[in-house]
Order: sequence, then C-alpha cells, then structure tokens
Amino acid sequence: MIAMWVVGHAGGMSVRVVSYNVHSLRDDLGALARVVRGLAPDVLIVQEAPRRWRWRTKCADLAHSFGMYMAAGGMPSLGNVIMTNLRVRVLDQWCMRYPLTPGRHMRGAVFTRLQVPGRAPFAVVGTHLSTDDEERPGQAGLLKPAIDALADPVIVGLDLNECPDGGCWPLLTDRLLDAAELAGQGDRGTFPVPHPTRRIDALLVDPRLEVREYRVVDTPDADRASDHYPILVDLA
Repeated sequence: MIAMWVVGHAGGMSVRVVSYNVHSLRDDLGALARVVRGLAPDVLIVQEAPRRWRWRTKCADLAHSFGMYMAAGGMPSLGNVIMTNLRVRVLDQWCMRYPLTPGRHMRGAVFTRLQVPGRAPFAVVGTHLSTDDEERPGQAGLLKPAIDALADPVIVGLDLNECPDGGCWPLLTDRLLDAAELAGQGDRGTFPVPHPTRRIDALLVDPRLEVREYRVVDTPDADRASDHYPILVDLA
C-alpha cells in the first residue's frame, strides 16, 4: 500500500504498498514517521490525512516526514491521500466524492494511475467508508463501478469501518482479492490499537497481481502512532 521495485523472494520484481489510517494526526507524529520510514513503502495509501485549511502544505509536510511525495488526494478526496517515492511516475490522478448525508461526514475516494519506467501501468485507489451502517453500502455501491472501470491492475487500500462479515466486503471483493485472506491472516485485527479486535482495514488486490507478503504492523511505535495498525503487502 510506486516504486521501489526490489527483488522478491520468488526471484521476480515486487512492489510494497502500505495502507494506513493515521487518526487525523492526533497521536505521536514522530512515531508515525518512524513507522512509515521503517516500512519503506513504494506506495502509501493514507486515510484521515489533512483535508481542511492549508491541506496542501500539511499533506506535503506529512509526506516529507515519511520520505515520500504527494501523488494525489487531500481536500478533493476528503482526506484520502496517495503518496509515492521518486521512482514512481504519476500518469493520472482524480478524486470522487460520495453524496453527503445530513449530519454525517462527507467522504470520498482518491484514484491514481502510476507507472515505473519500463513497467506496465497500474492503478491505486484509497478510500474511507462511513461509520454509519445505512450510509456505508451506498458508498461502496458507488466505489465498485469506479474500480471496475479501471483497465490496469488495481490495488485498493481502505478503511471499511466494518468487519469482513459486513455487506460491503463481498461487494468490493467480487473482482478483487482480500490480501489478508490470501495470506491466511484473515483473523488479524487492525483496530483499535493496541489490542485490536476488529479487522476493518483492507488491501484488495487485482487477481493479476501476486501477493508475496501481507502484514499487520503492530510494533511499539505503531502503538503510539494511530488508533489503527498499518497493513502492508508486497506484490509481484
């Protein structure tokens, strides 16, 4: 959850993607930076990034603290951000917003089309669905056709705000695969830190991609950095 392409253990090329809900930067920012830098992602998908006043500067500063660069998102995607390292070429980027339900937070999604020189393009999507059980399925219903319209292999990092037995998971995994289940770690919680009881964060991957590793990152720094643990995949 691009482009630090590295030699994977299977002998091919792999890319590291990290998805991370950063709790609106309310926690230990030094620990947060150490977590991300230690994971060295090629692509970072962030939920609850800055989305209001001076959001461009705040998002750029956050990316700098991670040793990364802003690719897309922020206010236009309601706090969903995609960051990359320097080896990634951003071919395109766009955002969508879900309809506003009165009394609820407005939410959205960020999309990027990326390429490492000499490699085929791929798409990365980030979103954060509603905490409301009635509102959330409608958001997932709008997200699915937007994902299905992408021709390139796609990776989606998201906070679904529901466990895998909820109704949005089967809708969004109709085309994509749940990296945790592929890795046999479907029982690993991601929220709340430090004793997670719910898996509400996911990395969904295109079947054309091979999941070589999946991890819930539950280090001491991660305990201090957010109320969610980050999740990581290495993909071929």
